[in-house]
Amino acid sequence: MSTKAKIQAPTGKLAVITPGMGAVSTTFMAGVISIRKGLAKPIGSLTQMGTIRLGKRTDNRNPLIKDFIPLTGLDDIVLGGWDIFEDNAYEAAVNAGVLDRYLLEQIKDELEQIKPMKAVFDQKYVKNISGPNVKKGATKMELAEAVIEDIRRFKEENGCDRAVMVWCGSTEIYIKEGEVHSSIEKLEEGLRNNHPDIAPSMIYAYAAIKMGIPYANGAPNLSCDVDAMVELAKQTGSPIAGKDFKTGQTLMKTILAPGLKARSLGINGWFSTNILGNRDGEVLDDPDNFKTKEVSKLGVLEDILEPELHPDLYKDLYHKVRINYYPPRGDDKEGWDNIDISGWLGYKMQIKVDFLCKDSILAAPLVLDLALFLDLAARAGMKGGIQEWLSFYLKSPQAAKGLKPQHDIFVQLMKLKNTLRYLQGEDLITNLGLDYYD
Repeated sequence: MSTKAKIQAPTGKLAVITPGMGAVSTTFMAGVISIRKGLAKPIGSLTQMGTIRLGKRTDNRNPLIKDFIPLTGLDDIVLGGWDIFEDNAYEAAVNAGVLDRYLLEQIKDELEQIKPMKAVFDQKYVKNISGPNVKKGATKMELAEAVIEDIRRFKEENGCDRAVMVWCGSTEIYIKEGEVHSSIEKLEEGLRNNHPDIAPSMIYAYAAIKMGIPYANGAPNLSCDVDAMVELAKQTGSPIAGKDFKTGQTLMKTILAPGLKARSLGINGWFSTNILGNRDGEVLDDPDNFKTKEVSKLGVLEDILEPELHPDLYKDLYHKVRINYYPPRGDDKEGWDNIDISGWLGYKMQIKVDFLCKDSILAAPLVLDLALFLDLAARAGMKGGIQEWLSFYLKSPQAAKGLKPQHDIFVQLMKLKNTLRYLQGEDLITNLGLDYYD
């Protein structure tokens, strides 16, 4: 048994603030309020409904995670955010069309109190949408300073002791990591000089991390996953996690691919296509924005299957991803996969998956869990920087320089729970089954 970490108690209020108050964010906000009022259950949230085994199986110690580790309670969360549209959270939730009006009417008063701050936005990075509720500034550094001031004011006006930022905005155009992202000094110079490779999401990330506020990136944008941001996060003690919420089709890949690999079954091809009609789908209808999402989705299988170690099984895998904007579906996304596999003696087989999911319903609990766990990391003094143990929630997880990210969802979950055990001084679970030999 290890030494228990010193974790500051989650006293006072925690601000959970989201750049973007569209379908994902308002579904998250409405969910938190509904759960607080006893109108619904936090299904899909590991922090609220998940359990954790402690000690030997025969000990029968399986508490809820929220009872085991000192997490902020839902009653102590204050919700806020930024958006390019002026709609309050109730109006935005109605427009998003994810949640039924019967539920929304029961929490209308609370949602109407959540009004978006003016957003940092530039249509060069998100081409298919625009809105009036946008900040003005001569430089990107001025915009970052305006976000910092927003956060300070929000915390003060709402009596918050701590804050966490979770990006819930749109997918931006594809940007490669470059020289401007290589150090804090170069990044700050780029902010002052309006460098084109610093998108709005990175301005938000800089503002949060500069303040020592934990930051999670729920989109595939280049945001906190650059050397400058990691360096800054370590300096300010800001825990960071990125990127891209693992929700529909990629969630299924990280469940299925490890199982096929575990049985040493070959995979010859994996064709994936999606249709969705929400704001995210509209944004991704532009090829430059789709490129960002495509890169995030394509890396999953290669990292799980490790074709360099298993050339006979995966060397020639053909992996194709498509996303199609289809307005009639709204937030009801359909992810269709065709998987061509091979078994004993190379004989061919197929698997078909048709996942008719609600994208924001799957993403909302991830916003909550990331916020609560990042706040825990800050209170536990986990030194700031990349929180690899939160890879469980992300399509394209950040990893330390030179290391491949872990995509296998079962390995990710073991790492997350072992981190919690370690913080509380409990034995780590290896599943060796040595209790048979006691």
